[in-house]
Amino acid sequence: MAYLKVENVRITGISAGVPKHAEGSVSTTDKYGAEDFVQTTGIKEKRYDERLTTSDLGLPAAEKLIADLGWDKKEIGALVFVSQTPDYILPATACILQAKLGLERSCMAMDINLGCSGWVYGLSVLSSLMQTGNIKKAILLAGDARKQAKEELDQLFGYACTATALEYSKEAKPFYFDLGTDGTGYDAIIRPGGCRNQFNEDSLKLELCEDGRKRHAIQTRMKGMDVFAFGITTAPKSIKKLTANYEMDYTSFDYVILHQANYKMTETIRKKLKLDAEKMPYSMLHFGNTSSASIPLTIVTQLKGKIEDKPTKIIGCAFGVGLSWGTVAFETEHLLISELVEV
Repeated sequence: MAYLKVENVRITGISAGVPKHAEGSVSTTDKYGAEDFVQTTGIKEKRYDERLTTSDLGLPAAEKLIADLGWDKKEIGALVFVSQTPDYILPATACILQAKLGLERSCMAMDINLGCSGWVYGLSVLSSLMQTGNIKKAILLAGDARKQAKEELDQLFGYACTATALEYSKEAKPFYFDLGTDGTGYDAIIRPGGCRNQFNEDSLKLELCEDGRKRHAIQTRMKGMDVFAFGITTAPKSIKKLTANYEMDYTSFDYVILHQANYKMTETIRKKLKLDAEKMPYSMLHFGNTSSASIPLTIVTQLKGKIEDKPTKIIGCAFGVGLSWGTVAFETEHLLISELVEV
């Protein structure tokens, strides 16, 4: 098990950027009944704009957060961008954002290619780099804007990118992580394009998939039942093992925030953990599945006005593409949560 304890770093603030446009999950002409779909998935609508990339949402979210914190951009020593929808195959989108944000050339910038578990993994990587104190302030961007070619609008996935500000502090409470991978299920969620499936004249031909929807060869596809079984099994085990390993009681935490995959999955996990509904906030109703943005987006949209002025103990648990998972236990104090940025 990849258990990590990271000290001397705290989350100072969180912001999120989404498109202004809201799109319903299912239309009245869809083969799925709209009411049944919402009850099962918990997704009524999502934010969507095919003109926007992930960085188009992350840039204003980061600008807003930095301004709200009153940070001097010269003091930001690292920028990490976690996404599976970068601006380009290369260069890394973090390099582009370093310039657009006006950060110093001495600022390290790197991308991490991960999906649903990405915010937890990004947090573990960036906080680990910072705990010696050589990097005092840093920004973690995480999210996805999934459209990479003309395709049928996905029912589940919404666009979002979040910014998380991290700061070196000897008074910070530790982060505790449990990270894991099961690569035998790599094809449970997959976008086949890449060096093993290079773009050709057939790449945009539609194929009928197991869920009855048509997709082309460079569009994300998912084995829904495999992913569901993985999520409801792995998430509660990870939360229990992490807290047991560090002699903590997960029921004592103020909030347990899961990756917002769908309502049926998260409710199954909540019941396995025997947690009250008030401890598990959801953002999926109006934003859909936002991949690596879902945990910080939930904090911004559901917990603003509730936790900023008091110490708050939070567990975040995410799972999906890879198959990978990550759980983090942490405590916030004087957390700044920016107003939602709509682009």
